[in-house]
Amino acid sequence: MRYLITVLLFCFQSVQLVAQTNNYTISFENAVHHEATISATFPQVPEDTLSLRMSRTSPGRYALHEFAKNVYNFKAIDSKGNALQITRTNPCEWKVSGHDGTVKISYTLFANRGDGTYSQIDESHAHLNIPATFMYAPSLNERKIEVDFKTREDLNWKVATQLPHVKDNTYSAPNLYYFMDSPTELSNHKVREFKVDGQTIKLALHDPGTEVEADTYFEKVKKVVLAEKNVFGELPTFDYGTYTFLACYMPNASGDGMEHRNSTILTSTRTLANGGMDGNIGTVSHEFFHSWNVERIRPKSLEPFNFEEANMSGELWFAEGFTSYYTNLILCRARLITPENYVEGLTGTFNYVWNSPARQFFNPIEMSYQAPFVDASTSVDPVNRENTFISYYSYGSVLGLALDLSLREKDLNLDDFMKLVWNTYGKTEKPYTIENLNKALNLYAGKEFGDHFFNSFIYKSEMPSYTELFKTVGVSLSQNTEAAYFGAAVSITDDLNGKIRSNTKIGSPAYLSGLDKDDIITTINGDNFPNGIQFNKFIENQFKPNDNLSISFLRDGLERKTEVALTADPNYSISLIEKNEEAPSKKILKARKAWLKVD
Repeated sequence: MRYLITVLLFCFQSVQLVAQTNNYTISFENAVHHEATISATFPQVPEDTLSLRMSRTSPGRYALHEFAKNVYNFKAIDSKGNALQITRTNPCEWKVSGHDGTVKISYTLFANRGDGTYSQIDESHAHLNIPATFMYAPSLNERKIEVDFKTREDLNWKVATQLPHVKDNTYSAPNLYYFMDSPTELSNHKVREFKVDGQTIKLALHDPGTEVEADTYFEKVKKVVLAEKNVFGELPTFDYGTYTFLACYMPNASGDGMEHRNSTILTSTRTLANGGMDGNIGTVSHEFFHSWNVERIRPKSLEPFNFEEANMSGELWFAEGFTSYYTNLILCRARLITPENYVEGLTGTFNYVWNSPARQFFNPIEMSYQAPFVDASTSVDPVNRENTFISYYSYGSVLGLALDLSLREKDLNLDDFMKLVWNTYGKTEKPYTIENLNKALNLYAGKEFGDHFFNSFIYKSEMPSYTELFKTVGVSLSQNTEAAYFGAAVSITDDLNGKIRSNTKIGSPAYLSGLDKDDIITTINGDNFPNGIQFNKFIENQFKPNDNLSISFLRDGLERKTEVALTADPNYSISLIEKNEEAPSKKILKARKAWLKVD
């Protein structure tokens, strides 16, 4: 009986602890100098020493971001106002001891980057990504959180966030993870919304433009939402019945997009009146697709998300790459770009992947593993990404294209495969593995087809037969065999020479001749470096494949010479076959219509 009472008492105390609420307040008196003042109260702290941290990562990002570097003026007191002992054992952690059960902290945050990862505070807005803003207590991660945003009424700020509203400017989160996943925009923004199947889709638009421009842009957003709903057959069930686009299109922002469970950050320096009306809608398409694919169709490797270490996943070719495939396809289906523009727009990504030497080093899974090194990460030492890395966004995008067209040859399609994955892993929120995706494709299209796709293109780095696949929908893939190719990105220096600005590509003429990054070309065949013309155009216009160039160049201040044997340009052009005056058959037009869902 005594044991039972002890257990019940322990359970009651545990419930009490879980039921406690951690409270935050943030204010912006010194917004003109990019500062916020933040305070927090942690009641009924069960341990003698409370660990408080700034996150090193942010949901949707895979690399480390040391947010603690922008925190200063940290103080900690107990419930009576007594100063507490603070111990620092690593750059991201503050250990507070000597409390009376309550820990109250305050600190100053400097924030001046408005994108999908960091925070920006000035007199135009408080653009808050939560991990970059708020300190947290890891041991209290299951507690409810409330935060009071002290908006600048003199600047007409209001609050936009996926956090549920409590009252006035106070919002809540059921736990730490939801809080960290809830970016918030405080500004004088415009709001538009519409209902879809009983749920609200909201646009909070921070843009200096007119109400008419906001209306026009929101019509585009609505078309994207409905076109993507058609892929999966339904919207996700948003936790509080609302999905919010937090769009900040301001000159002081940094271009980005970042998905979250019930919202997304959209940032751009392009205002709607300055190219953003058309230029920003692609990010809307990409990020909203993530509300299915990655937020709910979730890789097991990202669960639980780690706020203290980099997050590595081998599934990003699918989570990010297949989402990238649908990004512009959705714009075409929504009649926001033409089929011709969509098809021709495939060219850059296709050439980037097809012609990359990096496939000899890594397959799509291993490219995904590179995310902690490339996903907005920074380093000071030179790297060889031009030769060793293909973005999992791009790699997965061209593989999604190939899978879609391959399935359509079997009277199947990628939309219905995505529906299968959604119903199996997304709607049920059961995290998946690569093996699960392989089995799902086997179930949908047959074991031989599914295993061939994964064994050839995912576990290995082979490339599908795009020429034949494109023919099935009346798309031409062609090369100009008369165009010469040098193989280096060259820009004009102040003294009118040519500087190689990136690593030369393995196997290219420039690479084989020994030219490298930062070499400065001074003469070509005895003539001074050409001024006033783009270098690649100069090579294409003046020379032919198999021509030899005598190059004089400077390396580390010393003059050197080399011979470059030009080859044919390996790049492809992608276009509708009608552009080449070839009339598509009715069968091809029917297949294209089914693919693009346009007449």
